[in-house]
Amino acid sequence: MTTEHIEEPQAARPGRRPELDAIRTLVVVGLVFFHSALVFDTRDDFYVKNAETTEATTVVAGLGVVWAMPMLFLIAGLGSWHSLRRRGPAGFAAERLRRLGVPLVFATLTIIPVPQWLRLRADPGYHESYLRFLPQFFDVHLEPAEFPFVVQGRYFETGHLWFVVLLLAFSLLLAPLAGRLPRDRGRRIRDRLVTAARWRGAALLPAAPVAAVSALLGLEEAYAGWSRWAYLLFFLYGFVLASDERLRAAVRRDAVPAAVLGLALFLIGMVGFLAVSDIPGGDPFTDMTALAIGVRTLYGAAGWCWLVAITGLLDRRRPAPAAAQDPPRSRGRRLYGYLALAALPLYILHQPIVVGVAYGVVGRQAPMAVKYAVIVAASLALTVAAYDLLVRRTRVTRSLFGMRG
Repeated sequence: MTTEHIEEPQAARPGRRPELDAIRTLVVVGLVFFHSALVFDTRDDFYVKNAETTEATTVVAGLGVVWAMPMLFLIAGLGSWHSLRRRGPAGFAAERLRRLGVPLVFATLTIIPVPQWLRLRADPGYHESYLRFLPQFFDVHLEPAEFPFVVQGRYFETGHLWFVVLLLAFSLLLAPLAGRLPRDRGRRIRDRLVTAARWRGAALLPAAPVAAVSALLGLEEAYAGWSRWAYLLFFLYGFVLASDERLRAAVRRDAVPAAVLGLALFLIGMVGFLAVSDIPGGDPFTDMTALAIGVRTLYGAAGWCWLVAITGLLDRRRPAPAAAQDPPRSRGRRLYGYLALAALPLYILHQPIVVGVAYGVVGRQAPMAVKYAVIVAASLALTVAAYDLLVRRTRVTRSLFGMRG
């Protein structure tokens, strides 16, 4: 490896990065396609299953699982740096409770039980109404060992809002730690990281802790195929990357080798993943055999490489045009702005809607491809309609879904 001098930009503090908003929006919309595919997946125990399934979804879904949710945590970490600097630890914690805690509680009380009820309704012998099911869903107890998912029950779940639970927990842990870290010590740590980042390939080194956590602690299928503690690393990596523009420059510099390495690791790891899965009783997520550990090591390293590749290749600075010369906003840009603001509400709404649509579709006689297309199209339309008509139009509903007033 060789060193490369990374100039410190004149603008010490970066502005908003629109490519990250675009990636986040792409991931949230893509989840409709992903969860619709699980209806037809042979391996996954989704809420509603089609009678005919396929293993092709495992490989296709793997292309998104390896980077999509880690990317959301990385972007959240980047945003947390700027939010902490503006608000301070106490203000940051209060803002996170309002933007994440309020929608988490509201959605858990209203729409999160729906998929579990529909799972039971798929059994012809189950006839309980939704209202009779709710007391069973909220029959809960505390399990501190499952932190941060300490509320447990036979039917209770946070569902797809596990992302919100983890992000809120990470944020509330970060706030006091950041408040207690002396500023001069934080500056020294950052300067050491910047010095290390001058070496070519240095942006790939954070893959090692992610690979170790994935290999030794295992992967959690319920949380999109990653350990919850790997997500903590992605969140912290984003927080650190936002602290200095020279770290961002290192990611741009190493993006191409990260793309090549990440693709190679993913392809090798996918072959190993399928091999472990084909062993009777084999589980690549948790087995402690040499092959399973090796597969998870490759998977963890590939995930970080993909994040470096995606964020680095899309991070191409362009001078902002003068305001007087700005062209009229196109329909595409208006749609992008609309969806970017709607990211969290769309995320909260999408899965109960996908499950509800799939519940009404899987019993029909049609090819899998036709059913999948119907589920995706109807779910997208209903999710956006629910956001537009039920969420964005009043201050109260915007607050309940974590939007700024």
